Amino acid sequence: MKTTIILRLLSVFLLAFFTVPNANAQILKKLKKKAEQTVERKLEQKTEKETEKAMDSVLNPNEKTPSKENPSKESNDKSSTSDTTNPKNDPSKDINNPNVSDNLEVYSKFDFVPGDKLLFFDDFSQDFIGDFPSKWNTNGSGEVIKLNKAEGNWFEFKPGYKIQYLPLLNTQLPEEYTIEFDLVSDGLDNKTSSTAVLSITLDDNRTFNVGKSYSFVNIPFGQYSAFGIRVKSIHNNDVLINSILTADIRDEVKNKPHISIAVNKRRFRLWINEVKYVDIPQFIPEGNVLQGLKFNLQNFKDGKERLFIQNMKIAEGGLDLRRTLMTDGRVSTNGILFDSGSANIQPRSLGIIMQISQVLKQDENMKLNIVGHTDADGSDEANLKLSKDRAQAVKNALVDIYKISASRLQTDGKGEAVPVGDNSTAAGKAQNRRVEFIKM
Repeated sequence: MKTTIILRLLSVFLLAFFTVPNANAQILKKLKKKAEQTVERKLEQKTEKETEKAMDSVLNPNEKTPSKENPSKESNDKSSTSDTTNPKNDPSKDINNPNVSDNLEVYSKFDFVPGDKLLFFDDFSQDFIGDFPSKWNTNGSGEVIKLNKAEGNWFEFKPGYKIQYLPLLNTQLPEEYTIEFDLVSDGLDNKTSSTAVLSITLDDNRTFNVGKSYSFVNIPFGQYSAFGIRVKSIHNNDVLINSILTADIRDEVKNKPHISIAVNKRRFRLWINEVKYVDIPQFIPEGNVLQGLKFNLQNFKDGKERLFIQNMKIAEGGLDLRRTLMTDGRVSTNGILFDSGSANIQPRSLGIIMQISQVLKQDENMKLNIVGHTDADGSDEANLKLSKDRAQAVKNALVDIYKISASRLQTDGKGEAVPVGDNSTAAGKAQNRRVEFIKM
């Protein structure tokens, strides 16, 4: 209706100017351009609203997204406790806060694509509570624990001077790879130090020593003010980059954030939930000299402020699935994630689905078969149904969010019948939970 009114007003102006001298031609031109821009803005706003509603229905089919301005009293009053070997501590009151990742309008722009060749995965499911995890090394201490409001096992980092945590990789880091993990914090308040950070370092060695070449990013956890994300890069002891990027992530670090990192040769990008905070084109020293990944927790108050990690995944690749699909006619990815035992797509998976939609828009004759696969947990029948439901959910996202014609998409599910990894290990299960896109 508003668009129609604007066009009618434009027509009135045009008729009026036919009766005035040619000196008004420039004014007429400007008015026409302004009216066209207004119409375009209105159409864009309408499209954005429709896209947001479509994403809401796909990602949260059975629930409404809570408002940031008006969170429910119930969600604010909830607290959590943990089952740990140290009963005096009480992990995060904010673990399942419904405000986590509820900013739907950014989902369609989230461009992180995880690597497709798994190098390391650990959800700590095969470790005993209270033990140090078997796939990690440290020069300090740490333990696997359970939280009563977050599923599965979690690994607790301990703060300390130069204490480091190293995932035990079987190979050095390649030129193109991605890193992903989930965090839960506890005990943060307005007294938390401005220097309380999680440091993530890519180093030229895989020992506890500091190398001659390394790059690190510090994620801040201080609460009494907004503290930026520090980034620093050293090559042969020469400082290449040393800066602090403005970012207010106080709410994010308290609400179970998902961290995504992409390294593409020298380029380094970091997302917290679905928002990109770091994108530096030449952050990694030249020559692929950084071999190891290290974590260090700094200036957390022992016994009060705590940090837990889960779902640590390192995978080679992650640059562009579009070319693979176009050249090979098929692509398989374990980067499309779903809620446990469900076909609800997790929002951070939309970077992959967006790339698939771009291929389909470029080649309007292409048709795809979407095939879901599961691990071996559960019955054959349940897994077969789940795999089909997940393939259908991906199709729905392509149709509803990215406006791909449903007639170009077919779905199927194989359940646990076609494994590509060992279902007796966490890493193998992660490989088996995948979605294939096959050109028909």
